[in-house]
Amino acid sequence: MRRRLKNIYRLGLKELYSLRRDPVLVFLLVFTFTFAIYTVATGVQTEVRNASIAIVDEDQSDLSRQIDAAFLKPYFKQPVMLGIEQIDPAMDGGLYAFVINIPPNFQAAVLAGRRPRLQINVDATAMTLAGNGAAYIQSIISRQLANFVGRTDGNSSLPVTLAMRTKFNPNLDSSWFMSVMQIVSNITMLSLILSGAAVIRERERGTIEHLLVMPVTPGEIMIAKIWANGLAILLAVTLSLYVVVQGILGVVVSGSIPLFLVGSAFFLYAMTALGIMLSTFARSMPQFGLLAIPFFIVMNMLSGGTSPFEGMPPVLQVLMQAAPSTHFTSFAQAVIFRGAGIAIVWPQLAKIAAIGTVLFIFALIRFRTTMSAAR
Repeated sequence: MRRRLKNIYRLGLKELYSLRRDPVLVFLLVFTFTFAIYTVATGVQTEVRNASIAIVDEDQSDLSRQIDAAFLKPYFKQPVMLGIEQIDPAMDGGLYAFVINIPPNFQAAVLAGRRPRLQINVDATAMTLAGNGAAYIQSIISRQLANFVGRTDGNSSLPVTLAMRTKFNPNLDSSWFMSVMQIVSNITMLSLILSGAAVIRERERGTIEHLLVMPVTPGEIMIAKIWANGLAILLAVTLSLYVVVQGILGVVVSGSIPLFLVGSAFFLYAMTALGIMLSTFARSMPQFGLLAIPFFIVMNMLSGGTSPFEGMPPVLQVLMQAAPSTHFTSFAQAVIFRGAGIAIVWPQLAKIAAIGTVLFIFALIRFRTTMSAAR
């Protein structure tokens, strides 16, 4: 047993030395957990920000001018006034995300107690902006109508007072969410790439024959590759959380970072085993890349980090329970955002460990078969 542990340790050091001598993988590791995290967190916006808007004012009344003045920065750009004949060309050309058409005699109809229609044209090619922006516009117009009719702030007509408290992200800043989810996505991607590349690299450089004549078993070789590549990614994740997420982006981490790193280690165990298993089906790095891309895309898009997991079809929800990324995304959100402890997230850890063990067994069987064929 002691000799096996020594073999695993020394083979792991060999993997780390090999990784250090590969400038492309080292650059990918550093870039993915620094610049890529920052640019995605600050560049991808899910809230309404500087949305282009135009207004067709056929009423030219005090009410229509109040509605025009209510669209302020940073949510909307300065509204542009259009003629009614310009609506279709402007929307077809993608010049404005929203075009509001205020009909003639709109103010008179409102004062008379009638229910006039006000048209809002929305460019839904940008789905997130369209949905959130339309809700913003409806809220702004409703508030202006209440102010104009009642000459109050619009609250007195409501039978109840709504008190909204936003937890975990009080300012609704998308960078808080995007930075952590990007870390989860990058762990998924790099764990596949590094572990698979470690096996492909041995085959392409011919060093697999050196391992075959050494007194080591395929299991020891595989475990060494898992802990070495997993450790490299875990160190990068630690620096990214403390330096980029907390330091540069100023994200408030509610939970325990050490607990998150423990969960990341469980997830890396599962994903590196999957990466090694996929590498046994490929003969070269391009083949492995083409094989790994579908796995990464499916696990990344359907894990619950990009869209709500509960909104997916029931059959897909059941199938995705077999993916470790589903449980790790739930674990990461609970720990980082909601400050959950081990008493709450241990089921996710247990599921990740169980799935990882199954993947490890399949990968070991495939790896042994590959090693036997190489002899």
